[in-house]
Amino acid sequence: MVLSLVTVLLLAGCSGNSPQSSSSEPAAGNASEKTATDSVGKLVTQIRKCSKLYASEFKIHRIITHDDELKLKGSILGMGYDFKIPAGTRRIAIPIDATLKGFIDFQDFNSDQVIFDDGKLEIILPDPQVQLTSTKINHDEVESYVALLRSDFTDKELSRYEAEGRASIIESIPEFKIPERTRASVSRILIPLIRQLGFHDDEIRITFRKDFNESNLKIIQD
Repeated sequence: MVLSLVTVLLLAGCSGNSPQSSSSEPAAGNASEKTATDSVGKLVTQIRKCSKLYASEFKIHRIITHDDELKLKGSILGMGYDFKIPAGTRRIAIPIDATLKGFIDFQDFNSDQVIFDDGKLEIILPDPQVQLTSTKINHDEVESYVALLRSDFTDKELSRYEAEGRASIIESIPEFKIPERTRASVSRILIPLIRQLGFHDDEIRITFRKDFNESNLKIIQD
């Protein structure tokens, strides 16, 4: 059956091997509903073997800055005062590089997510996920200024600023449109395989569940 060829191709694609040649020729035109229904279980099984399919990657460069100053506050004869001490300023700029990867986890993919109706095929993808795979500080490029009355930045403070940088990157994730880019990338992988069923591009739909939104995006930190 045509779907048998597709499952071989999917398995080969997920394992990184080239597909084996087949003597079976794809049926002309649309695949029959019976063929698709009978073979959907095999198709799901092979897609699940893809496990995590990393579909998008983002390299991010941020500069985290921190600026604090010593101040004198108090009151004299009932009059308050609050002024900066020029010799008590500290500043630091920390460059941080991070890598984000968008992926689809097909481990729990099932036949409910493959819909064949009226000659068309719809695949509902599992929710996309984002993994913060790495963060790195180039310590040679850290710039700081510490006034005479202040102590230098401690390792504990630097670690806290790095954590703040990671948090700011995570907060900015919606700006990168990762779900849309991940779906587009996965579609480019799956659609050529689904064509082997005899479907044309306008008969294939790959989407997320209807009520999915950015707030459902699961973020994983290493």
